[in-house]
Amino acid sequence: MEVDTGTVNLISKEGDTFSVDIEVAKMSELVRGMLEEDADEEDTTEIPLPNVKAQVLKKVIEFCKHHKTEPMTEIEKPLKSAVMAEVVQKWYADFVNVEQVLLFELILAANYMDIKPLLDLTCATVASMIKGKTPEEIRKTFNIANDFSPEEEAQVREENKWCEEP
Repeated sequence: MEVDTGTVNLISKEGDTFSVDIEVAKMSELVRGMLEEDADEEDTTEIPLPNVKAQVLKKVIEFCKHHKTEPMTEIEKPLKSAVMAEVVQKWYADFVNVEQVLLFELILAANYMDIKPLLDLTCATVASMIKGKTPEEIRKTFNIANDFSPEEEAQVREENKWCEEP
């Protein structure tokens, strides 16, 4: 029997406990699967999430709660704009307006917890950070070292000239 009432305790990597409505927690396919395995237990279920830090889990729960009340619009691919506010509702654009480290941790958490809308949003945000930029600008944005020699870089550019816009 599937029950969508009550709460579940999600436990972060650090051991912090977050009490979440089951309906909200089930946005995560990982949590949904664990709840279905424990469906016969009467007490509040605890679900350890050893790959998710407390700070990140708090943001994930914030996303899931908001998504239940205002579902995110489908993200068009390819992105129509590098400005996230033109791609999704303002709340979602503001939600991913965070430091890069947190953004990448949200991607990892969304992937681990299997929350497709959050994974779509965070990956689209990274794509928007890349959209319309040169390789040099992308390296600068993501702090990536260029390990090509000038000759290797020239060769790669020559081999891939076809994919650059005219």
